Amino acid sequence: MNWWLLLFVCFIVFLTPLAPKAEETYTFDLSEIEKKPYHIDGYVEVKPLIYQPRADSSLYQLKYPKQDLGRSLEEAIFKLQLEGTYESGNALLHFKTNTNYKLSRLGDRESTDLYEGYFSLKPSPAWQIDVGKKTFKWGKGYAWNPAAFLDRPKDPEDPELGMEGVFALSANYIKSFSGNLKTFSPSFVLQPIYDHINDEFGKKNYINAAAKLYFLFYDTDIDLMVLTGGSYTSRFGADFSRNLTPNWEIHGEIAFIRDSQKSIISPIGTVTSVERDTTNYLIGSRYLTERDTTYLIEYYHNDTGFTGDEMKEFFLFAYNAYRKYTETSNDTDLKKALQLFNGQYGRPSPTRDYLYLRISQKEPFDILYFTPAITTILNLNDRSFTISPEVSYTGLTNFDIRLKISMNSGSSESEYGEKPFAAKIELRIGYYF
Repeated sequence: MNWWLLLFVCFIVFLTPLAPKAEETYTFDLSEIEKKPYHIDGYVEVKPLIYQPRADSSLYQLKYPKQDLGRSLEEAIFKLQLEGTYESGNALLHFKTNTNYKLSRLGDRESTDLYEGYFSLKPSPAWQIDVGKKTFKWGKGYAWNPAAFLDRPKDPEDPELGMEGVFALSANYIKSFSGNLKTFSPSFVLQPIYDHINDEFGKKNYINAAAKLYFLFYDTDIDLMVLTGGSYTSRFGADFSRNLTPNWEIHGEIAFIRDSQKSIISPIGTVTSVERDTTNYLIGSRYLTERDTTYLIEYYHNDTGFTGDEMKEFFLFAYNAYRKYTETSNDTDLKKALQLFNGQYGRPSPTRDYLYLRISQKEPFDILYFTPAITTILNLNDRSFTISPEVSYTGLTNFDIRLKISMNSGSSESEYGEKPFAAKIELRIGYYF
């Protein structure tokens, strides 16, 4: 398949204007503006991708030991999201589903997940009780949220991507005041972890408890969080966000985790378990200039992550495992390395210190609905980085079009230097209905 032709066809299809309609006579119908008890929204997306493989990287050899991907790998991902709400009195039922279908010469794959599905009850204007699957969105960071104890970790390379929620029972109370403390809102959460219910989050057969206290104090948003239970070691967090001027905002998060555990592997395959108290934190700022240029910068310290030397030892073990496999056909170490990668070594931002910078310009040169941007993530421990220029266009009703190029750079045995792909080009064309 000629993938550049597919990109061209997608542009033609979605940018071709609709045929003009005949003039219509408009009438006023009161039923059209009455609020309906339900609504269903949807989003469809086609995303062709082209990858540039890096065959000499340890992660390429680890993930594709029996394959030669050639000079490029072409894939296409089709997405369908459905979201609906039914409301009756003080009760509400909400759902959100996500279906992905990937076309690839490595194998087609389809997955359908329930992102959210919960029942919400408001016994009074101040109280809300939710039960089911939902995202909590704790934390004030954009690329990372170290204090988001309940949610799945973000992908810092695409932090606005919708995430799957967790099953929980939660209650929220909100109270407003007229003094310096303008709002106080406590939230309480019970999260069960059993077979087929949040079973990827921790030890099974426990019900964990979490709480968050929100304050709007002197025009500063402040949250205090806690999570404890048999599935987790106890952890405590806090965040804040404040506008210093109408165009300048600062934010931060901190999380204390007791007895955090990680497994470290040596180049010869010896695994050592380490347990210690850790402190993760983030500080960031967003600034909008008079010319509509937005600067977003964040520094993230991940104390639960690996040091640069610990990551190097993993990459060396992966190299050694692949060499052993090619020489003897023994894939025992290869499977061991892949298992570790699918665990802590392969999670987003696996090392200690990162810097995130994003610069976007709204409608440069008076080009309406057009926004170019550039994003970079720098691993401060090994000096490797990824950089992603992109352009987006929103001039067509309900359409969202984005072209993005991501390039990974770094020395051998560094995070971005060992990525299986040196570059990626993606075209995202989405339609809301």
